[in-house]
Amino acid sequence: MAQLILILRIAINTRFLLPNKLEGFGWYTHELVNRMARLHPEHSFLFLFDRPYDQRFVYAPNITPVVVYPPARHPILFYLWFEWAIPRVLKKWKADVFFSPDSLLSLRSTVPTVLTVHDVIPLQMPDQLKWEHRVYYQHFLPKFIHRAERVLTVSQYTKESIVETTGVRPEKIKVVYNGCRELFCPLEEREQHQVRLKYTGGKPYFFYTGAIHPRKNIPFLIRAFNRFKEETGADVQLVLAGRYAWKTGPVQEALEQSPWRSDIFLLGYVEDSDLAALMASALALVYPSISEGFGLPILEAMYCDIPVITSNTTAMPEVAGDAALMMDPYQIESLLGCMIELWSQPDKRAALVGRGRIQRQQFSWDLAAEQTLAVILETGKK
Repeated sequence: MAQLILILRIAINTRFLLPNKLEGFGWYTHELVNRMARLHPEHSFLFLFDRPYDQRFVYAPNITPVVVYPPARHPILFYLWFEWAIPRVLKKWKADVFFSPDSLLSLRSTVPTVLTVHDVIPLQMPDQLKWEHRVYYQHFLPKFIHRAERVLTVSQYTKESIVETTGVRPEKIKVVYNGCRELFCPLEEREQHQVRLKYTGGKPYFFYTGAIHPRKNIPFLIRAFNRFKEETGADVQLVLAGRYAWKTGPVQEALEQSPWRSDIFLLGYVEDSDLAALMASALALVYPSISEGFGLPILEAMYCDIPVITSNTTAMPEVAGDAALMMDPYQIESLLGCMIELWSQPDKRAALVGRGRIQRQQFSWDLAAEQTLAVILETGKK
């Protein structure tokens, strides 16, 4: 007897699919839902945007895009979008299941919901958020986690943190690791030289990418770089790529006070193709963040065959495995020692690259999409 296949209508919060503005949540959403829709034409997908959408994000014929107002970029608008607009749309379109990839959901909707929670930093380190976002997340995030039928998260560390801070059952949470975008790949030495000529006059450089944000520990990195220059005299630069977030005064102060200010390049937001080239041409990635739910640049560096220095806290050791030098993000001497070690030991750099090629095999967007869809289908069928 033929097996009955249950066809589902899957509604997805796609409000971070913004043309030319894909960042953390946006890339996560894009990599997953693109694969889910294209590889599973038997299901229908309802993409819920909060502003006029770009047709490039309608990846397949089984996707119906719907614009749901108001645009949700402030806690008050979060509430209006998720608690009033989304329940009406889910009911109107008879959604079988709702997937929200950005830690927010609708408490008023009765549609079975799968929620991705990338971290619980608002509950662990609330001072890292603006006041209005801090109040919103501290109040609602635990409620969202308890409301969801299933919770996905991106590391075992974050799963344990969710359980610890909210008391939710561990069985409700599934770890699905992030993958890496295909544009992050090694470059030939000739291409690397051209990138270095463009950005640093041909000189080698340590590289950081990510938001310029207090949690990312940028003043600490600049001070460690100062010490590196003092102790080695090496003609090595520091390149920082990322948009300014908030509380950037200490970053500006650290830059102004650096005796090697002319060797530090703060590029701001960098287009993806340039970002990948910068990563693949670096002496090493230095990622001294205080707290991460995952730490995607670590994986991107591994795919570019670049050695990594990163923090020994939160989820970063889980992503890095034995393929990085681990440092204490509160001790300058710890980061300084790692920078000197990688600069002075080519064999060490090569060994870390080799380990990175093995470690990165655990992380794949194809696998993440299949695992995510399996949880969504299981939840919708129930």
